This record gives sequence, C-alpha cells and structure tokens, in this order.
Amino acid sequence: MGIRGKTIGIPPCGCAVLAYNYFDVDICEAAHGRGCAVATGLKRARPDRIVFTYQGDGDISAIGTAETIHAANRAELITSIFVNNAVYGMTGGQMAPTTMLGQKTTTSPYGRRVNVEGYPLKITEIIASLQGAAYVARHSLATPAKINATKRSIRKAFDVQIAGLGYSLVEILSPCPTNWKMSSVDAFRYLEEAMEKEFPLGVLKDITKE
Repeated sequence: MGIRGKTIGIPPCGCAVLAYNYFDVDICEAAHGRGCAVATGLKRARPDRIVFTYQGDGDISAIGTAETIHAANRAELITSIFVNNAVYGMTGGQMAPTTMLGQKTTTSPYGRRVNVEGYPLKITEIIASLQGAAYVARHSLATPAKINATKRSIRKAFDVQIAGLGYSLVEILSPCPTNWKMSSVDAFRYLEEAMEKEFPLGVLKDITKE
C-alpha cells in the first residue's frame, strides 16, 4: 500500500508488548487498554500518519472498553486490529470478556456460567452499532483461505482510514493452544467448530457499500 514509512502502531502492554520486534513500522507503546486513546492523540497530532492499534480481547473489551467505544463513536480516523482468542493469552489463561459459555480457563475452572460470569461480550457488534464506525469486520485464522480474507479486510480497514471515513476495526479469531490446553491441530478445529459459531464471521458494517 506504500504506507509503511508513515504508519504508527500502538500495541498494549502484556498482549503484544514486543510488537516492535515484528512490525516494521514505528511503534508507540500504550498502557493496558489505552490503545485507542493513545492512537487518537497521535492521529490528531499527526493527521498525515496511518495509525493502528493491535489489541487482545482482554485489552480492547475489558480494561479498554471505554476508550474503544468512545474512539469509534467519535469517528476517530484510526484502525484497530483486535485479536480474539477468548482468554487472557499472555498472562496465564484467565477468563476474558470473550470467553465462551462452558469454556474452562484458569479463573473459570468449571466453565463460564451465565449465572456467575454472564455472557461473552461481543464488542465488535457493539462497535458496529455506532455511527462513527465506518468499517467493522470479523475474520478467522482457521484456514489459509480465511487468512487471506483477513488480510484483505485489514487492507480495507486502512483504505477507510486513508479516505477519512471514520473508525475501522477488524476482529481476528485466533487459536491459543497453550491456554486452551490442546494440540495445535485441535486448537484450529476448536476455532472453527466453537469460536466461529459463537462469533460469526463477516463484515458487520461497511459504509462504502451503503
């Protein structure tokens, strides 16, 4: 896309704090949950830059819920890449807002229960309902074809930012074999059979087609 030299990424602490080692763009670290707040400041200070956040499910839909929702509602010209593996993958496998009903984690050993922990939070659907959100999609890494679709969606999200249309978000369903306590093969199967059922794939909002 020819934007690498003018792109700034905002990773959170914990979820992807070492992002500067594998993203070949400028990186500015943010406190946990504050990705969209930091991204907003950078984009407003340097509107010529392409700014994106890279956040896990705990970061974007727990401690960072307010920052994410209000940035989207203000139509901030930033893009959020939201990696959802339904657990706190970097801090011990605790239950996350996106942990599914019945799913066992280190803090929900009996599985998530409606009467105790409530339902999984579908933050992407919430974002899609906001007027300031211009492009919102959910994809999966379960197969090569789905990975290619994810790449195309990320590109579209950046195109929307470049066009100045509003906030864009791409949720990516990702396996976590270690904290799911299963093999990599079984994790990808679980991704398709369980997570994609709970979190349906597709483009939830695209104002360029309205």
